[in-house]
Amino acid sequence: MHFIIIPGLDGSDDNHWQSRWESGWLRGATRIAPASWTHPDLDDWAAAIDSAVRRHPDEDVVLITHSLGCLAAAHWLTTASHTVRGVFLVAPPDQLAPTFPTALLSTFASIDHAPLGLPAVLIVSEDDPYCTVDAADRLATAWAVPLITTGRHGHLNSDGDLGEWPVGQQLLTSFLGQFE
Repeated sequence: MHFIIIPGLDGSDDNHWQSRWESGWLRGATRIAPASWTHPDLDDWAAAIDSAVRRHPDEDVVLITHSLGCLAAAHWLTTASHTVRGVFLVAPPDQLAPTFPTALLSTFASIDHAPLGLPAVLIVSEDDPYCTVDAADRLATAWAVPLITTGRHGHLNSDGDLGEWPVGQQLLTSFLGQFE
């Protein structure tokens, strides 16, 4: 199994659970490398996902996404010619919320949401400032994936001081159990 990390806006800093997983628990995972981390362009991010997946043609690949990376992965899945085994979606932003920076993220603002068509799970916090539980439920329904809430931990990023995020590790381990 190979894991591809898809962070959100500006990538994930060293204290983010994705970075900690990549350098420790999921050593050998690949992080996408779009040219547009700071001023995201959806086509650039989709190409970066595609490039990362293509580098592992003989492996089962699972995407591990956070925030804007959830939207990029969901979009990529609708256009991809390559397949992945599953998607672990964490803390997507709500494009309809007033907190969504439409001017900065204009190419992400109008993504249509359709069933992902593969095993996936959506993990959210009950007090995420970028996505309410109701909005997350709307996304989970559109993507046809189960929704799991993890309590009150903000945007499930470095600001929440999650460390290795053991709850997330347990959720990913449980999710991966279906592939054994």
